[in-house]
Amino acid sequence: MSTVRARVWRFTIEMGKAVRAVEIGQGSLPVSLAAMVNINALACDLRKTVDPRVRDHEISLLLSYITGGQGNRPLAVEGSALDSSAGHIQRFVSECTGLGVMTAASQVLFDWNPGASGLSSFDVLPGKLSGVYAKTGVRPDLLYDLAAGPVAGEARGRRRRAKQMFPAGKGTPEQKKRLEKLAQWSVDHGDHAYFMSWVWLGAGGVCVDIFLPDGSAALTGLRTGWIDVPGDAKPWQFRVPRPDLGRVGSMAPEAGQMYRLLGPQFSDQRAVSREVISHMGSVAEEAMDRAFSREEYTLGSLADVPVRGRWIRGDILGEARYEVLLGVLGERVEVNRRAQRERLAVQTGDRLDAFLDGRRLTVVRPVDGPRPSWDRINAELLEET
Repeated sequence: MSTVRARVWRFTIEMGKAVRAVEIGQGSLPVSLAAMVNINALACDLRKTVDPRVRDHEISLLLSYITGGQGNRPLAVEGSALDSSAGHIQRFVSECTGLGVMTAASQVLFDWNPGASGLSSFDVLPGKLSGVYAKTGVRPDLLYDLAAGPVAGEARGRRRRAKQMFPAGKGTPEQKKRLEKLAQWSVDHGDHAYFMSWVWLGAGGVCVDIFLPDGSAALTGLRTGWIDVPGDAKPWQFRVPRPDLGRVGSMAPEAGQMYRLLGPQFSDQRAVSREVISHMGSVAEEAMDRAFSREEYTLGSLADVPVRGRWIRGDILGEARYEVLLGVLGERVEVNRRAQRERLAVQTGDRLDAFLDGRRLTVVRPVDGPRPSWDRINAELLEET
């Protein structure tokens, strides 16, 4: 398990004024390389056309630039290699890293649980569920199913060449523009809950800005005990464009209050989104059935359920540092979710970097040691507390 330095913001959109963002503080956010691989592999598996060779190549490419460590060592990036790469490769690495870090933030901040709570990619939602989420324009990346309601997550990433990893004092113009667009997406979809993570990759490693909107019921009860440095009390403020009056249903009469734009075509959005997530659960199961049938070799078993897949070398630029187990279970198994959360919180060097979400299992191991036995994989993923 590795860590990234996270800076957390809360922001409001005030009528007649501006976006007002206040830094809550900074802390070390646990991030799993195995989870990062798992999330990107899942996006591939849900597509209509899947070529396992391409997926394996993408995983190897990602781990050619991003390196982790045992215990609480920071996640790092091969900066010289990244700078020597074409712009579209840099964007690929940044986006894949952003998805993994954003999902790690969702686990730590609002207790999203892999497997127990749904996770869907917006890349597959519009084509299958016309009319629920807009097909064009701004679109977040992932949809998390939390107890308080669905939350959309936007993952962004950029290369940063300054010595100081976080922009000083306030956010950047790019972050400002994206927050404006996401706020409009939210109100167009019935005040849909959302948040944004913005990953920075540079000589100082990997850092992330996390922006959380105030007033969202789905984002209440945030877990912030891991934050160890208080934030800057001086807010970051910027003006936003006037709302699209064609979509305005009602506005707060006094300046300083939150404004809400009503999208009548998205009434009762929470119930509709829950229906979307429920539908995508069956789609994911069908995709996992296909993935399981494609794999030729059974590698082992988890809770007596067969796991098919392969080990992949994790570096195509030179000598590999990692090997990745990418496996599919024959069916879902029940795991101890409390133990899974504690695995994330307790960053010890002798634990496996393993991640199980539904039926997709990933394990990342350094190549300078033996492959973990299936007894060990079972013991750690199924452990009782």
